Amino acid sequence: MRNTLWIDVRGNGFLLSLFLVAFTPSCDGGNILVLPLDGSHWINMKVQLEELHSRGHKLTVIRSNSSWYIDEQSHLYSTINLPSQINLKEFFGGFLERQLKAQVEGGMALVFLSHDFISLLLTLHEMWHGDIIYIFNNETLLKELKDAKYDLMLTDPGVATGVILAKYLNLPLVLNVRWFLAMEGHFALAPSPVSYIPLTGSGFTDKMDFFERVKNVFYLSVALAHQHLIIPGYNALCEKYIEGGCDIVSLLQDADIWLFRSDFVFDFPRPTMPNVIYMGGFQCKQTQPLPAELEDFVQSAGEHGVIIMTLGSVVNALPIKLAEEMASVFAKLSQKVIWRHKGARPSTVGNNTLIVDWMPQKDLLGHPQTKVFVAHGGTNGVQEAIYHGIPVLGIPLFFDQFDNLLRLVARGAGKIIRLSDLNEHSFEQGLKELLQQEHYRDNMQRLSHLHRDQPLSPMDQAVFWVEYVMRHKGAPHLRTQAYKMPWYSYYCVDVLLFLLTAVIGTMLCVVALFRLGCCRNRTKIKQQ
Repeated sequence: MRNTLWIDVRGNGFLLSLFLVAFTPSCDGGNILVLPLDGSHWINMKVQLEELHSRGHKLTVIRSNSSWYIDEQSHLYSTINLPSQINLKEFFGGFLERQLKAQVEGGMALVFLSHDFISLLLTLHEMWHGDIIYIFNNETLLKELKDAKYDLMLTDPGVATGVILAKYLNLPLVLNVRWFLAMEGHFALAPSPVSYIPLTGSGFTDKMDFFERVKNVFYLSVALAHQHLIIPGYNALCEKYIEGGCDIVSLLQDADIWLFRSDFVFDFPRPTMPNVIYMGGFQCKQTQPLPAELEDFVQSAGEHGVIIMTLGSVVNALPIKLAEEMASVFAKLSQKVIWRHKGARPSTVGNNTLIVDWMPQKDLLGHPQTKVFVAHGGTNGVQEAIYHGIPVLGIPLFFDQFDNLLRLVARGAGKIIRLSDLNEHSFEQGLKELLQQEHYRDNMQRLSHLHRDQPLSPMDQAVFWVEYVMRHKGAPHLRTQAYKMPWYSYYCVDVLLFLLTAVIGTMLCVVALFRLGCCRNRTKIKQQ
């Protein structure tokens, strides 16, 4: 069986949406087991759980008892708590501080970033191995899970705990995110030619020259090396706890539906599969009115408009020196600035800048006064900027953020400043370029129109397919059988060898017959 990664070297729209929703077969409230990944992944998944709850589904969430973001008490779901092995908030906090420091310093400090990231992954996966061992060694918990008679497992493939548990409980499986075990999910699902599909971290688009393709293959080898550090541990747990054994990549490939937080307005075109459902921007909604004080501040900007800045839910503030330089740039502008910043207040903050601990990001992005979004490039922020048509000045910090922002740059809808290049001059230049050159906003507005022009909203699509899997108790007809083929059959090596053998055999027979005929003629001539 081939268990390796699959890689080859509004108007009418709104009415149609209502029609499709109205005539979609109903699904009685299902019983859904949810095993999420903490942090920003949970923030995304919670939006979907809110929608599923509103449609009458019962939700049970498996969480760590020291979870960073996942509350133990919620009106949306009940919880099953696992004993904590790591305080995720402190663990990630230390990692992020080291990463920020290394990027600001640049030079040799950057050499340690990759090693630190690999160490982070291995530590997290060891923790998740412990969760699997705890669950399968706890007979009371296993009995509780079996007796609950769940209809479906909804899990994040960034951690394999839910995938293995779904196999054990024989539940239909829906995956919810773009990543699996620290690699982009398409590489496990669909043909992924690295000649035009850039690897995460490569910094390339789908238009690569020869040397960029060489580098892209190198990034692929690094990604595969990471996978081979992670996969064996999960395979050992599969062999131990799943009757008949299995391997983790096959379990991921056997998922009924993979809900991808992406679409081809945001991402580059590429081969895909029928069970991949694109729901990029599913968390985006029409804007709500701002709180009165915030609305007054925004309106006070007049014709100059507003700039909003946030570095996401994980990073509260940049190093104070950078914060001082950025604040001084904001102070020079005619625009008003709303800045989510929870660190020490920069001494250079101007009267035009409002510093807040939290901001209604979606509602601010949708406000007609907003001109530019300064952001770190997280998937949520990028997709919300696309939805509302606001150009982005990106300051990527970690993980896939540079690649997310690169997709905007490739479409002329944003600019990137690397943290190592961030200073007062580069920040001011980047802001003024986005404010003064209209094509950035025009290009982002075009992306917004493309994104919104769909027969059904991304959230409605996501919920439809979750309920579809529950109604039909799986969706095996959407899965390709290519995963089960050995590599030599998939690439038709055996067919080519057979045809080559047949051609060579035929040629040898012809030659042999020709030589035999020649020999007979010679014999006759000699006899004469």
